[in-house]
Amino acid sequence: MSTSANYPPDTPITILKNIGPETEKMLNRVGIYTVGDLESVGVVEAWKRVCAIEPRATVVGLYALQGALLNIHWNELPRDMKEELRARFEAD
Repeated sequence: MSTSANYPPDTPITILKNIGPETEKMLNRVGIYTVGDLESVGVVEAWKRVCAIEPRATVVGLYALQGALLNIHWNELPRDMKEELRARFEAD
């Protein structure tokens, strides 16, 4: 699965699509501040970490992270990509 729109690793997550102030705060709380941080952890693991500390987090956030790295709105992710992400998220 492609995960990056070729952002430099030190790019702050704040400039990415789908990453608003609340998502940024949640990601920061789990140690993710840059595109490089998100890519090295992976969107599934990153969102699992967020869900462990934020009970209001939903699977849409997982899609938002993937869309952010691809530079597209989360709702534009292909259905099969969403299904694969959800399956990987729920696997553990």
